[in-house]
Amino acid sequence: MNKIRIAIEGGAGYTAGELIRLLINHPFAKIKYIHSQSNAGKPVSSIHRDLLGETDLIFNDIDFSDSDVLFLCKGHNQSVLFLNENLLPDTLKIIDLSQDYRDESHAFVYGLPELQQTRITTAKKIANPGCFATTIELALLPLAFNNILNGEIHITAITGSTGAGQAPTESSHFSWRNNNISVYKPFRHQHLKEIKMVLKMVQADFKSAINLIPMRGNFTRGIFASLYVDCNQDLSAIKSYYESYYSNHPFVIISNEMPDLKQVVNTNKCIIYLEKFDNKLYIISMIDNLIKGASGQAVQNMNLMFGLPQDTGLHLKPVAF
Repeated sequence: MNKIRIAIEGGAGYTAGELIRLLINHPFAKIKYIHSQSNAGKPVSSIHRDLLGETDLIFNDIDFSDSDVLFLCKGHNQSVLFLNENLLPDTLKIIDLSQDYRDESHAFVYGLPELQQTRITTAKKIANPGCFATTIELALLPLAFNNILNGEIHITAITGSTGAGQAPTESSHFSWRNNNISVYKPFRHQHLKEIKMVLKMVQADFKSAINLIPMRGNFTRGIFASLYVDCNQDLSAIKSYYESYYSNHPFVIISNEMPDLKQVVNTNKCIIYLEKFDNKLYIISMIDNLIKGASGQAVQNMNLMFGLPQDTGLHLKPVAF
């Protein structure tokens, strides 16, 4: 097949950097345009310094008529402005990595492949899920699919500093973040809206409270979510639900051993661990927030949109030590 011609808008941030890293090694992708308003004319590797020697791409303007797919890597509320201000060809497919279109009230399909693979294959516009949302939705989807998600959900989830974006803030500064941990947005995180939307898409009568305590970790990348729910079924039955649900989804792995975060860093995997304590089902779910939680999932969606195996270009080894 001809290579997919790719344009990236908002090319200077962490998600764009990871997207470029993945796509320059993708066998069916050709990056033609990377735009960053603040870095026009500069070598991409001068901003994404891990790409030194990997690419000679330059930040430039986008020719939408000469592109097959546009990745929007702009900040939240910026994708809406960009699409309102630019007339794009009807043939151009769009994958938005912000939260602007995740509620499916627009023409965008919510791009969680483990939920909407069929819809994604025919979609023209994809809203890439959030990182916390992806981690938690994948932890709970098999329960909702089997209509047994009926009690309150309790979640503590810790994320690396890259989840806060590239722009420096007080809470992402090394001297504050190192040897430190903190809670932010307890019970009010913005990803709760899309998590509830997804669970209701699968289990229509879902109405339970989702108690999410997000935490900032003193590491750079990854999300480790620890969940528990009431569940009277035995562990073998529950495991069979998960193994069946994810049997055709290559990136979700059900582990029989307690996992650790480094097993998913630099991969598009989600590793899930299940255990029962009396009537409580305990779940661990973990991903790399920049890969499965952002850029890797965006490439996975692109693969599906263009008729490729969804794991094309995403065979990545974890950084395990």
